[in-house]
Amino acid sequence: MDRVQAMQVFLRVVESRSFVRAAETLGLPASSVTGIIKRLEKHLQTRLLNRSTRNLSLTPEGERYFHRCREILDLIADTEASLQGPGERPQGRLRVDMPGGIAHAVILPRLRQFQQRYPDIYLMIGINDRQVDLIQEGVDCVIRTGSLDDSTLVARRLGALRWITCAAPSYLAELGVPEVLEDLQGHRAVHYFSSTARRGSDLHFVEEGIRIAVPVPGTVAVNETGLYIKLGLDGHGLMQLAEILVTDHLQAGGLVEVLADRRPAPVPVSLLYPHHRFLSPAMRAFTDWTIELFSNAKLE
Repeated sequence: MDRVQAMQVFLRVVESRSFVRAAETLGLPASSVTGIIKRLEKHLQTRLLNRSTRNLSLTPEGERYFHRCREILDLIADTEASLQGPGERPQGRLRVDMPGGIAHAVILPRLRQFQQRYPDIYLMIGINDRQVDLIQEGVDCVIRTGSLDDSTLVARRLGALRWITCAAPSYLAELGVPEVLEDLQGHRAVHYFSSTARRGSDLHFVEEGIRIAVPVPGTVAVNETGLYIKLGLDGHGLMQLAEILVTDHLQAGGLVEVLADRRPAPVPVSLLYPHHRFLSPAMRAFTDWTIELFSNAKLE
């Protein structure tokens, strides 16, 4: 029995709380995962997991073994990384998740740079605006915008996104260009919602250092950044979003910024990953590259 592999499988089963999910994230048949755990328990002569049709939990012995396995595997990964010479490159599969806007505006345009620097890393990029359960879904790290409330993750601040209010010239020709917040009466907005947050009908501004929320009605709400921008370009209403997402449209005249002297407060961007004592070489490479990328992007 490969005890290192058995430890890796055991950790993934515990973290995923499911044999099936663990098998999916490891790329193994579910029967193989079940067999490895059974052989591990037989080798240790102790039961590690309590199983039922609906629940999976650790025995007291399994709890102790879980924490020691994590320490051992982290130490192995760190030891291997420390032995890499200047000619050796990080390698392996890395799954990351991020909002669609960040992916299209920041990461994907520069992906070739990452591939040239780290050709042996197989990058799996998930795109969505919902919060991802890193452990259960087998995700190595995520990029998130906004305030953070998950204390179980390590957070690395990447920067902050400068937000603006904008609309299509056709919309502004129809309803006028607002110059003060009182002018927003009679205007409409494209609304955005997600599985974890609903922006509702409020547009947000900072006026003389004070944050102000102004309710602006609308007729449509979406939960995808590309569609949100498309509706704004088509004249459906005012939008508020990160300037970097619409820079090309602003330069081409497809969108026009309004109320520039009352811009919303910048929105922080962070990279998050589970608490581990050590980072894999591939994870460390992506983390360092992303921090460098955002520091050069001059987002604020």
